[in-house]
Amino acid sequence: MDFQLDDDQRALKAGVRELLTARFGHEGLRAAVDNGPALDRTLWRELGEAGFFALRLPESDGGVGLGLPEAVLAFEEAGRVLLPGPLVATHLAAGTVEGAAMGETVVAAVDGELVEWLAEADVVRGDAAGAEPLRSVDPLTPLHRVPASGEPDPAAVLRTSLLPSLLTAAEQLGTAARVCELAVQHARTREQFGQPIGAFQAVKHLCAQMLVRVEVARAAVYAAAVTGDPLDVAAARLLADEAAVRGARDCLQVHGGMGFTWEADVHLYLKRAWVRTQRTGGATQSEDALADDLLAGTAQ
Repeated sequence: MDFQLDDDQRALKAGVRELLTARFGHEGLRAAVDNGPALDRTLWRELGEAGFFALRLPESDGGVGLGLPEAVLAFEEAGRVLLPGPLVATHLAAGTVEGAAMGETVVAAVDGELVEWLAEADVVRGDAAGAEPLRSVDPLTPLHRVPASGEPDPAAVLRTSLLPSLLTAAEQLGTAARVCELAVQHARTREQFGQPIGAFQAVKHLCAQMLVRVEVARAAVYAAAVTGDPLDVAAARLLADEAAVRGARDCLQVHGGMGFTWEADVHLYLKRAWVRTQRTGGATQSEDALADDLLAGTAQ
């Protein structure tokens, strides 16, 4: 099975990157941090007009008519620039919630015991009764905690979290790739003892390990987007979460004390990666799914 991107997919990825970089580049990110977690409705509508939310919606229903692999490429680029907002929930609501496809309606979803962007949403999917504000480590992701409602059915959770988990993995992949780039750029320009810090073996190893994690996660995420297999998605989510969190931590290490300052962007990538790991389909659920499959195979 070929997981290489074709010309149209590469053009889509480049187009989404160009749009997001122009509309939410470094200055946009810093402005969002300074202004607090307020959703940019103008940007949201622009994303809708560009087809971001309607990528998988059939053309007969006013969508773009593409598939899951293309949606993964778009969400990877969103993760690369730390685009804020309930992107996954709104994308998945296109075609079922009026206005979601065009970005006129912002949709949030209850995800386990959390819901992101509850106060900004026009529509909330799931039972958010009794939700209480929760202090979020990520300044661009407001959170509410939802009271637990009994023990979830593992099979049902795996089934319903398939698409959200894969799109989250794609966002994590974009973040992992970006922090790898930031680390390499800093290693090339920051000098100590008369030479770039990238010349030191310890820094070289950190950057190399980041790149390996990114490319392994990329292969897994792209493959899961093609196969749609729940176990492939579980593996992709684990690898993407690890690549994003460990990559951001290693990027902080490369930046040294500067990386921990509020003025730097690096800590924002780590905080968003941490928050995403708490979405449905994260480490515990993915590990359980893979472990159950391994045990089932052993028993046969």
